[in-house]
Amino acid sequence: MFVQTEVTPNPNSLKFLPGKKVSNSGPYEINNKDDFQNELVKNILSINGVEGIFLGKDFISVNKNEKIKWDEIKHIVISLINDFYADGKDFVIDENIKNDVSDLNEIEKKIVKILEQKIRPAVARDGGDIKFKEFKDGVVKVQLQGSCSGCPSSTMTLKQGVQNLLCHYLPEVKEVVAIQ
Repeated sequence: MFVQTEVTPNPNSLKFLPGKKVSNSGPYEINNKDDFQNELVKNILSINGVEGIFLGKDFISVNKNEKIKWDEIKHIVISLINDFYADGKDFVIDENIKNDVSDLNEIEKKIVKILEQKIRPAVARDGGDIKFKEFKDGVVKVQLQGSCSGCPSSTMTLKQGVQNLLCHYLPEVKEVVAIQ
């Protein structure tokens, strides 16, 4: 197996492409190795300098602190991914993660639909994700995950991309802000 890597706009995040399915249940972010019972996730999060992992449909984004260089850890991550799939595993996560939108009002459902269809695919190409959290008084609150979390260009993306798009389609939206 050949694991490819792609740089992301975030210099402290790298996207690993194993050429196999990673998440069978949607995007998933893990920042604490004790929060997730998976050998690969625990091993990657145990690498010195790794601060978080984001599991996409067919990629794993790894976030590191800025004191560690990719040359020091990239080969370890690739080796762990190779070993994981070499053991015959088909994907890293197969949990049923509910993304329930039934309790949202109409405008919130429209916001989620735009995020899902128009924004999430572009953000995923950069190794990240965006999740709707709240809409109140014209302000949409979202959470940036994976490579987008802590990315120097995420503020520009949020304001010039996400906010402009949502304001264009939904006049009720006045601003978009990221929360932790």
